[in-house]
Amino acid sequence: MKRTERLDSEFRKEISAIIAGPLKNRAPEMKGLVSVTEVHVSPDLKTAKVYVSVYAASPEEKADTLSVLRENAGFIRHELAQVMRMRTVPQLSILSDDSMEYGSKMDAIFADLHREEK
Repeated sequence: MKRTERLDSEFRKEISAIIAGPLKNRAPEMKGLVSVTEVHVSPDLKTAKVYVSVYAASPEEKADTLSVLRENAGFIRHELAQVMRMRTVPQLSILSDDSMEYGSKMDAIFADLHREEK
């Protein structure tokens, strides 16, 4: 396993813990279930792309939660600096991961096709 893969995994675990703990307490307006699906740290460790999946009651709540996460990227980075033993903690870019929604949409389409065949 390469160093960046280990870092990706470690960052994903720590960012998930920060979102579930300190950030949830700091920003109670966050609605829905937030899960960190992937993290890609650049080889130079200057930036990291954080892919999150948000399950919310409505698209508005999902958008609000994403904006709260983006606004608090600096706070998440600061909290990461407390737990990770690194000289520099990368700048975080919070991105939406819609692959779960896409997958469930495709499942529904396939289910409809099978119903039509019968």
